[in-house]
Amino acid sequence: MNARFGLKTEERNAVPCRRPGATVKVVLVDDSRSALFALQSSLSNIEGIEIITFMVPKEALNYCLENPVDLLFIDYMMPGYTGIDVIKTLKQSPDYDLVPIVMVTAERQREVLIAAIEAGATEFVSKPFDAIELQARATNLLQLRKAHLEISRQATRLEEEVAHATQELVAREEEIIWRLARAIEFRDGATGDHISRVAKISQLIAADLGLDKETCRMIYLVAPLHDVGKIGIADCILQKPGKLDDNEIAEMRKHVEFGVSMLGDGTSRLLQIAEAIAGGHHEKWDGTGYPKGIKGTDIPLVARIVAVADVFEALCTQRPYKKAWEIEAARNHILENSGLHFDPDCVAAFDRQWPAIQTLMANGSKAQVEPPALAASLIDTLSLSPEGRVQTENTQESR
Repeated sequence: MNARFGLKTEERNAVPCRRPGATVKVVLVDDSRSALFALQSSLSNIEGIEIITFMVPKEALNYCLENPVDLLFIDYMMPGYTGIDVIKTLKQSPDYDLVPIVMVTAERQREVLIAAIEAGATEFVSKPFDAIELQARATNLLQLRKAHLEISRQATRLEEEVAHATQELVAREEEIIWRLARAIEFRDGATGDHISRVAKISQLIAADLGLDKETCRMIYLVAPLHDVGKIGIADCILQKPGKLDDNEIAEMRKHVEFGVSMLGDGTSRLLQIAEAIAGGHHEKWDGTGYPKGIKGTDIPLVARIVAVADVFEALCTQRPYKKAWEIEAARNHILENSGLHFDPDCVAAFDRQWPAIQTLMANGSKAQVEPPALAASLIDTLSLSPEGRVQTENTQESR
């Protein structure tokens, strides 16, 4: 607005930039020129303040909503808007939660004072006012504002420090989980690529199913621990280059029990998801899995997700006891077992994410690949059902 009575003013479209050491802004709103002059004269001796005046309350409101203000003096009775109307509108903005607002009024009616307090007025100044008292009140309120801003800055710094510390904890947590999972994979005759791909494929399926971002992240983190119980299985079974006999199969299946014991009774949601995956990723949709033989949605969803990812990636990975499948053959195996071994919804999500999975496998898989059509090369590690489907009792799917 135009300068009035020598008061410092700003262009209406200017957006001030607050910098350390900048003056604080005090806005005065009154439809009386003489009242504005009296207010400005009373406050002009306060060091470091910039005074902006308005005679039209709507203009003052627009300015305050677009610019940072530290203290506001506003008249009660004005054309178009009352001071209470302006205060109510400003207090709807979070930026004005802690900005002190002083109502300047000649009103003595109790209802007006209560309405102003309810709207968010910090203090009242009665007309006619004492200049010394007004200056003292403004100084105190600006000191309060300064303290609020400093507390806010400290809170922001603390939030940033906590966020940084949390990120470090999450990174360490993830590193510990993945190092443990890689150690288990090395015992099983594999590299860390398997768990990395299982984790990523599980995350892709989970996201496709609409799980929230944090749950998808947790599944990604703990999916590598799905076979953590193998730490309790003898190497002679884990790395046997051929079929397991019945006793060895029974011993191998104990890794689920061991995993649940290791991860059980966790208080964090992360460990609870890890336990559910370890305990349920060998269950089957039709109830023919182990260890409990549960079926359908009785199997935890996180376990059903990881089951698809684990079996697919295991079929594509070369191990001492099996050769790697081509990824299209492994994909077909997953699709054919939808509703049998696997949750149909998880399989559908897997198939929708197939382009991303193809890219992942192409970038990460270095194993020598042989198609399952070469039955002679697989006869020692796989048995075929009469229908031609792969039975996985002695493949990595069960190991």
